[in-house]
Amino acid sequence: MNYIEERPWGKFENLLDAEYCKVKRITVSPGQRLSYQYHHKRAEHWVIVSGQANVILDDESIELCAGQSVFIPIGAKHRVQNSGSQDLIFIEVQCGTYFGEDDIVRLSDDYQRA
Repeated sequence: MNYIEERPWGKFENLLDAEYCKVKRITVSPGQRLSYQYHHKRAEHWVIVSGQANVILDDESIELCAGQSVFIPIGAKHRVQNSGSQDLIFIEVQCGTYFGEDDIVRLSDDYQRA
């Protein structure tokens, strides 16, 4: 079942929610960024499909554009920011043992959710 959830930084759409993985299409508005966070029970693979991303992975900055990807291991601190002037769109594939939104440990957040 696909559904779209609005967030202060943009939105995400669940494309697949299965026992073995979850797949989302995530849209980040220009100038916005997600929480600096990590997960106990899942790894993520992000594939950029449109726009420009600045990914922070364990305190290292990585610039990505359409067609590029990054793997986020379980427990790795991570964040993505839209560093361009158009929407950043990427596909997130989650693999692990649990995919609930309550497996987000926020270290810092621009929207006071940490």
